[in-house]
Amino acid sequence: QVQLVESGGGLVQPGESLRLSCVASGFSLENYFIGWFRQAPGKEREGVSSISSSRRSRYYARSVEGRFFIDRTNAENTVTLQMNSLKPEETGVYYCARTARVPSIHTWYGAVNYDVWGQGTQVTVSS
Repeated sequence: QVQLVESGGGLVQPGESLRLSCVASGFSLENYFIGWFRQAPGKEREGVSSISSSRRSRYYARSVEGRFFIDRTNAENTVTLQMNSLKPEETGVYYCARTARVPSIHTWYGAVNYDVWGQGTQVTVSS
């Protein structure tokens, strides 16, 4: 069964860090771009970051550049998202997703380009 499973979410205070993991099963992660998205209550799903299979291309939403870092270990079928200096407005459900396409800097954040999604992990940033 093809699936992605996220973990690592939780409740943190503003300024703290979290590390999310996305583990793939049923397919080999190395053939896919993997993206992280988040969805806040009442808002549309938005792209946070994405990474190519070779790790050469990494994309970030402007709001998280310099604070978030995406990486992957293909041998372990895992992609991680290190999130530092978290802000309350970054509260939401975080999803990872795969795409066999090769997105550009202009398309990586389009959820429509991704075909398999995890169930999400809740991140709450609150004092």
